[in-house]
Amino acid sequence: MKVVAAYLLAVLGGNTSPSAEDLKEILASVGADADEDRIELLLSQVKGKDVTELIAAGREKLASVPSGGGVAVAAAAAPAAGGGAAAPAAEAKKEEKVEEKEESDEDMGFSLFD
Repeated sequence: MKVVAAYLLAVLGGNTSPSAEDLKEILASVGADADEDRIELLLSQVKGKDVTELIAAGREKLASVPSGGGVAVAAAAAPAAGGGAAAPAAEAKKEEKVEEKEESDEDMGFSLFD
């Protein structure tokens, strides 16, 4: 990732086709180790390609990757659909937790806004 970041920094700085030495200099400036093999691999893969096109292609690929958020929503929706009393019980538990936290702040004798 750091090699990709160094490449993008070089391009942002105006160098449209950075060399391995350019990337090594950028990485050395922040104290990161430069892995020669990874630099050469990256440069061989992006040679002759436009950075904006590479980023656009990457966005399209990321759009098709599942993020995992749907599983939690489906799991939470299933019990609520099964019984109407399950959702109010969950809300009551949330409210109790909030109240406990407020009480613990009072026990300390100060709050953030005193």
